Amino acid sequence: MANLLETLLAERDWLLADGATGTNLFAMGLESGEAPELWNEAEPGKVRALYDGAIGAGSDLFLTNSFGGNASRLALHAAADRVHELNRTAAAIAREAADAAGRPVVVAGSMGPTGEIMAPLGPLGVDAAADIFEAQARGLLAGGVDLLWVETISSAEEFEAAAAGIARTGAPWCGTMSFDTNGRTMMGLTAADMVALVGRLPHPPLAFGANCGVGASDLLRTVLGFAAARPSLPVIAKGNAGIPKFKDGHIHYDGTPELMADYAVLARDCGARIIGGCCGTTPAHLAAMRAALESTPRGPAPDLDTIARRLGAFSSASDGSEGAPAGRERRRRRS
Repeated sequence: MANLLETLLAERDWLLADGATGTNLFAMGLESGEAPELWNEAEPGKVRALYDGAIGAGSDLFLTNSFGGNASRLALHAAADRVHELNRTAAAIAREAADAAGRPVVVAGSMGPTGEIMAPLGPLGVDAAADIFEAQARGLLAGGVDLLWVETISSAEEFEAAAAGIARTGAPWCGTMSFDTNGRTMMGLTAADMVALVGRLPHPPLAFGANCGVGASDLLRTVLGFAAARPSLPVIAKGNAGIPKFKDGHIHYDGTPELMADYAVLARDCGARIIGGCCGTTPAHLAAMRAALESTPRGPAPDLDTIARRLGAFSSASDGSEGAPAGRERRRRRS
């Protein structure tokens, strides 16, 4: 039987994903240094409000409040022994929200990086990392997610470990990496490297792509890199709502709903099928993105100068691929 995401992708040219988790929870009162996953039990009403905000803005898919819900990350909050219950609760709240939406909405179980450096550069081996991801995956599946969603990964080894841990459960999944260092991930992968990586996995994702990173322009340059490598899987684009700025003791993102609406249309025209936001993206941004996607006819893939002109210049002179055109570096950004 086809997964709900596969069904929707077969019916639709694009799907709207959700926006931020952390920055939206900070706006609800989450304190810096506090684990968002603990709110699944301490503040379930606010977690439900996070989910309802994305659904109300028109998202076809949203992520659970479980990004840091693995044993390695929860150990920092003396909660490494609560992986299953915290993930199950995050998913159960999400399942209730999706079932009350009155339309098909995909619940994706968010799984972020372990926070450890993978071997051979660090101490965490692939098998041990797979165990960590498997434990989190089983908690999310017990709570009722439709699929698992690995995000913000920077190394091939950790992406492979996540895929291996999920494979033990047999669950469908999606995966994104963060390209934030001169067009590459922190561990040096390019867009073409990721296309090759997902193509060789024994248990491949249903869709793959990029999230977070620097800003909307940079993320779309990466999406164009995916498209140039001719992937066989649908592409995901989840860019930040502008550039982070520190103000009044908190991080704020300068991207307006209008900018993110333009980004969403450009992401679709670059080849993305699943389009959402990451840090700083609120329900207001999502509603504008949905309206723009519904009202703007599909156009040709934009070139780099068009992306820079409409969303702001790029943060680096290169997309990480040797000899590839880079477009203009960021000197100013439309707000």
